[in-house]
Amino acid sequence: MAKPGAKGTARARNEFLWGWAFILPTMIGLIVLNIIPIIQTIYQSFFKTGDFGKGNIFVGAANYTKLFADGQVWQALLNTFKYAIVEVPFSIAIALILAVLLNRKMKGRSVYRTIFFLPMVAAPAAIAMVWRWLYNSDFGLINNLLHTKTNWISNPKIAVFAIAVIGVWSIIGYNMVLFLSGLQEVPHDYYEAAEIDGATGIKQFFHITIPLISPTIFFVLVTRVIGALQVFDLIFMVMDKSNPALEKTQSLVYLFYRYSFTEKNLGYGSTIVVLLLVVIMIITVFQMIAQKKWVHYN
Repeated sequence: MAKPGAKGTARARNEFLWGWAFILPTMIGLIVLNIIPIIQTIYQSFFKTGDFGKGNIFVGAANYTKLFADGQVWQALLNTFKYAIVEVPFSIAIALILAVLLNRKMKGRSVYRTIFFLPMVAAPAAIAMVWRWLYNSDFGLINNLLHTKTNWISNPKIAVFAIAVIGVWSIIGYNMVLFLSGLQEVPHDYYEAAEIDGATGIKQFFHITIPLISPTIFFVLVTRVIGALQVFDLIFMVMDKSNPALEKTQSLVYLFYRYSFTEKNLGYGSTIVVLLLVVIMIITVFQMIAQKKWVHYN
């Protein structure tokens, strides 16, 4: 009889083949939907293109030279960071608080969870239409409540933050569900012991809840940063092309769309995507390094 863990046995080979069989669909999807498009985008960034399928001319690093001198690109990068700085921390903090509240036994808990998750299943076009009405400077509900005439989405100084508020509202439900799944894995014994020791609810939150669900918080943080840096649909649907604040709100992905699909310059648009890819990679690597100091997996 073969010793436990011995290599080369029929059982080991069988487990090896079954393991690859289970991960093969995921690997194929990753290669086809992620790896190949990334390689194609990097390759396309070295070409100048006209209409799609026409006029591919190799220009080397010319697109990157143009990129570093393009003020619109850096303005779009700044706009993207402004959006992320508002959307990410607020969406995580609010979702975490709601998850803690809705994790307790209370009447109508399922109803409240459904209400907060509804924005995730609503059509983006419908969300944009509703928020454009809410932000309307003449008859919008927000201005009526505040008794002001603020141009929320046409004022270049505040438009990107107004869009970020929509992003926060839209993603809270999704983050909340993730936090609820993490909270349900926390043993209740810890809270009972803390109550016996006289710890208040706030102390329990910071010394028990936060450390024990830190892996979930880290996951949400990484995915939300990546999602916020890729913002496009909200800006595209809420901001009109004639809006004077569009330049101060357009993101890198919006700029990529404009160059690639409106101006038909896919090569230069691909260069913008490569810039965004590099930015996301740098931030993600920094997060992976920093998480060792505050994420507790044991």
